[in-house]
Amino acid sequence: MARHDAIEGSSTVTVHVYRAEEGGFWAEMPDYPGCYTQGETMDELEENVREAVQCYLDAGYADQSAIEKAEEEPEILQVSL
Repeated sequence: MARHDAIEGSSTVTVHVYRAEEGGFWAEMPDYPGCYTQGETMDELEENVREAVQCYLDAGYADQSAIEKAEEEPEILQVSL
């Protein structure tokens, strides 16, 4: 499988970060469906995000065009229940 080295340092990815109940953090990347990772610290989480997206692309789940989509700012909607 081809390695997508072009993503390093040249793109940004929208990441939703949550505190894990057991400590540390977990994250999802909405532009990469099913792509999740975790880390004990924010620094570790950031490193793991890069690795998770790289693995996602290497596995063929998305093509390089997903990188351009990730650079768009998401619209945030709050809904009262």
